[in-house]
Amino acid sequence: MAPLSEGSKNFPLGHEFYQPKEEMLELERRRKQLVIGIPKEEYRGENRVCLTPQSVELLVNNGHEVVLERGAGLASNYTDKEYSENGARIVLEKKEVYQCDTVMQVSPFSSAEIDMLRGNQILFSALQIKSQCGENVRKLMQKKVTAIALELVKDRDNYYPVVRSMAEIAGISSIMIAGEYLSKAHGGKGVMLGGITGITPTEVVILGAGTAAEYATRAALGLGAMVKVFDDSIYRLRRLEDHLGHRVFTSIYHPQVLEKALASADVVIGAIRNHKEHIGYMVTEEMVEKMKAGSIIIDLSIDQGGCFETSMLTNHKDPVYKKYGVLHYCVPNVPSHVARTASLALSNICAPLLLNIGQNGGVHKFIKNDMGLRKGTYVYRGILTNRRLGDTFGILAKDIDLLLAAM
Repeated sequence: MAPLSEGSKNFPLGHEFYQPKEEMLELERRRKQLVIGIPKEEYRGENRVCLTPQSVELLVNNGHEVVLERGAGLASNYTDKEYSENGARIVLEKKEVYQCDTVMQVSPFSSAEIDMLRGNQILFSALQIKSQCGENVRKLMQKKVTAIALELVKDRDNYYPVVRSMAEIAGISSIMIAGEYLSKAHGGKGVMLGGITGITPTEVVILGAGTAAEYATRAALGLGAMVKVFDDSIYRLRRLEDHLGHRVFTSIYHPQVLEKALASADVVIGAIRNHKEHIGYMVTEEMVEKMKAGSIIIDLSIDQGGCFETSMLTNHKDPVYKKYGVLHYCVPNVPSHVARTASLALSNICAPLLLNIGQNGGVHKFIKNDMGLRKGTYVYRGILTNRRLGDTFGILAKDIDLLLAAM
């Protein structure tokens, strides 16, 4: 009998189990060493990194190689020395990272980055369909790569782990940000986001009842604020109350009820994921004009067009502006505001995924057996497999299940 290595597909990390030696030999034959490239993020405002030094150590100890561009972790306060001490190979040239068999980054691949690829590689990144262009998609196809969108990968519970983790962080961060900008030092009206004995609590209105909204509600309630949540689904509102463990004010989108709540609110958080049912803006300019001077709007939906008519895209360096006396915070990629925490959350998802891929003979073999990874694959060996991308750019997209069945 031989001990089963940590990180097995069938057993949790940190425990030792035993298998017959014949099974161990078969496992060794299936394993594939990965050479993983981690470039420095060039996308403006992107401070996260996919792997922390601790995850690099885990991968290296399992026989994989990690090639890191110098300074890739600095925006998340991870030094090159930390990565090097945990087994990463630090390189000066960005192009060297893009020659690795597997390249993993947070932001979508730019045209210049695609040009540096050697081809026939495995790529992990965000897809962000609304920010894509047809030229880049065609370039990826010409390079014969297999490209996987981190936000589209599902876990065994049928959840999107990356989306959920980032939504949790965005929800909590929105309340932290609101607290900062309500203070006088940041141009607010000088009130505390919370309940103080003898003082009327701050009013927080949250649009949406998804994951980001739930965690924003939790944070606001924890500080003692009074919270009102609006959504167009009674089911989601009921689920939110069940998850919180106690009742909060909830309502569907009655325009008069919403307008009254906005007029008395100190903080309004837009956490709506836009879809076909949402036509136009949820909050009109007239509604914003009637809000209290010094109140704050945080639009977590700005990367999808926003849910306030007065929303305009901002960035981490210049995050706010005033309109009708209301402070607007419309920064996409809010998790980068707390980049180290967000990087840890990403790394906790990416490292086990890479380990499973290595132990199952590489990405192409693992895609055949793992439906969740297959869902995130939008280019497979140079063939577009995401129908939405195909419809957007007029490119023929093929069904990945049929492709795999034919191979």
